Amino acid sequence: MEPSQSPRKDIKELLLLEGVVTQDVLNKIIEEHERKNRPLLDVLFQTESYDPVKLLHVFKHHYKYHSINPTAFIVGTDLIKLVPLKIAKQYCVLPVSKLDQTLTVAFANPTHLKASDELRSMTGMRIKVVVAQADLLKKCIEKYYADMPAGQEQSLSAESSVSLDDLAKEIKVERQETAETQGPDLLKISTETPIIKLINMILHESIRRHASDIFIEPWENHVRVRARVDGLLEEVARPPKTLGEALVSRVKVISQLNIAEHRIPQDGRFKLNIRERNVDMRVSILPTAHGEKVCIRILDTQNQSHEIEKLGFTEREQKIIKNSAKRSHGMILVTGPTGSGKTTTLYSILKHLDSPEINITTVEDPVEYQLPGINQVHVREAIGLTFPASLRSILRQDPDIILIGEIRDRDTLDIAVKAALTGHLVLSTLHTNDAASAITRMVNMKLEPFLIASTVIMISAQRLVRRLCERCKLPHDVPADILKSLNLDPANKYQFFKPKKCTNCRDTGYKGRTVITELLQLTPEIRSLITNNALADEIKRRAMELEMTTLRQSALAKALAGETSIEEVFRVTSADTGVSSTTEDDVTEIKKAS
Repeated sequence: MEPSQSPRKDIKELLLLEGVVTQDVLNKIIEEHERKNRPLLDVLFQTESYDPVKLLHVFKHHYKYHSINPTAFIVGTDLIKLVPLKIAKQYCVLPVSKLDQTLTVAFANPTHLKASDELRSMTGMRIKVVVAQADLLKKCIEKYYADMPAGQEQSLSAESSVSLDDLAKEIKVERQETAETQGPDLLKISTETPIIKLINMILHESIRRHASDIFIEPWENHVRVRARVDGLLEEVARPPKTLGEALVSRVKVISQLNIAEHRIPQDGRFKLNIRERNVDMRVSILPTAHGEKVCIRILDTQNQSHEIEKLGFTEREQKIIKNSAKRSHGMILVTGPTGSGKTTTLYSILKHLDSPEINITTVEDPVEYQLPGINQVHVREAIGLTFPASLRSILRQDPDIILIGEIRDRDTLDIAVKAALTGHLVLSTLHTNDAASAITRMVNMKLEPFLIASTVIMISAQRLVRRLCERCKLPHDVPADILKSLNLDPANKYQFFKPKKCTNCRDTGYKGRTVITELLQLTPEIRSLITNNALADEIKRRAMELEMTTLRQSALAKALAGETSIEEVFRVTSADTGVSSTTEDDVTEIKKAS
C-alpha cells in the first residue's frame, strides 16, 4: 500500500472538517460503531447521509491515495474471478487491472488493512490500492458479477472464505468416517488433501502475520496452534485432538523426517514457495506428555533486513559497530537471550564487510540464512562435525573473518580466542543478560582475563522491543512515580506515546520490532579492570562513566522518540541495579541520538 505514513488528524475530525457528515450524523455513526464494534467507515457507508465526493477528497488529500472512476474501466472476467463476490461485497472492492504480479483494486475504504491483507493472501499478488466512490463501486460490482457464469463465483467464494477452524472441523468428520474401516494410517492421512490444505493455511496465515515461529502443541483434549508475532504468541487455530498426529506427520513428511519415530526429538527443514519467493522453514519435533510438539522457525529473507542501517541502531551505535568491525583481528561478541536478533546483527556486520578481497567463513548450528559470497558450514555433531572440529578445519582455509554461531563450551572459546590472537576477526554470540556479564561468563569458562583484554574489541548486549503503530499511537502522560523510577524529573514535560488499536496493526497497537543495545567498548580503562579481575558491576559502572548506554537507557531513547511505549521499556529491560541511573544530561543526549 502506498499512503503517506505522516501524522494526520483522526478520521472523525476529518469527516467534520471536510463536511462529509454533520455533527448529528457523526454522533449516530460513532454510537453504532461503538455499540456493535464495527469499523466506523463501514457504518458510514450504510447510511445515506454523507457526501461521497467529499469523502473521496479526504482519502485523496489527507491519506494520499490515488482515486479512480470505476465506471471508466472495462473489467474482464479473468479479473473478476480473482476476487469472490462475497469478498467484493463485504469490503466494497473491485479489481480493475493487473500488471505482472500487481493487482490494482479499487476500495471504498482504502484504510481497511484487513481487506488488503486478505486479498494479498488470497491472490498471491501485490495489491495496489486506489480509492473510488462507494456508490459507484457497488453499481460496478452488481454489473460485473452478474455476468459471471452461474455457479462459478459461488465455488470460488466458498473455497476462499473457509477458516482454519472450519477446515479442521471438516477434517475431523472425514477422519471419523474413515477410522472405522481403515484404522490409523499416518502416512496416508498426512498426504490427504484436507490435512495438506490445513497445514498450508497455517503456514500462509503465520507468514501473513510476519510471525517468526509457529508452534503446534498437543494437549489432553485439543491441539493448540500459535504463532510468535513481534516476540509475543498469538493463537492461530485450535484443531481437535484427533488431528494432532496427522498435523505432526504432515510436517514430518515435508521436512523429510521419520514419521514412525515418536520417542526422540527430530530436526529438519523445508522450503515454502509463496508469492514467487522461497521462505525457509526450520523444524524441531519434541516428544511431550500429550504427543509430539512442533516448532517451526520461519526464516523469511524478504521481511528480514541484513543492513546495519535498517535494524534500528542509532547513528552513534552504527558508528561504533562499523569502527569495531574495521579491525583486522580481535573478537566481537553479541549477547542476549534466544530471539533477541543476535544472528541478524552478526549477519549485518558480515554483509557490511563482505567484498571480493576478503575471505569470510561461518560455522553455525544450523545455518539460518544463506548469504551470497560467504562460505557457511553447518555443524553436524552426530558425525563429529562439532564447532571445535569445524573451526580447526576452517583455520586451515586461511579466512580473514570467522563467524561462530554460538560459543557454547571451553574448547570453542579457546579456538576462537587463538584465532583472534593470530590475525583473524572473530564474530560470535554468548547467552548473557548484559554486556559486562559476558566477561564473567568467559572467565567461568576458564579463559584467562588477560586473554579477554587482549582479544575482545566490543561486546554488544541487545533486545528487541515492539514498535508502536504509526497510524494509531496516542500521546501518553506518564505518571510521576514511573518517571521517578526512571530517574526523570516529573516537573519536566516528556512526550511519550501509548498503543491504541487499528486494522493496520491487527488491533495490537504495535507493528514490527526495533533493536535496543548496550555497547561495551574495551577501552584501556576497561581492559585494565578486566586484567585486575574486576566484577561485572564494576566494569559496567565504569563503562557508563565512559558514556556507554545501557539497555534500559536505549529503550528509553526509543520511547522518547515515539518508537515504543513505556510499557515495552519495562517489559523488555530490567533496572540497572548497582549502577547509576538515567540522569537529565543522559536524557538530553538520548534525545540527540534518537
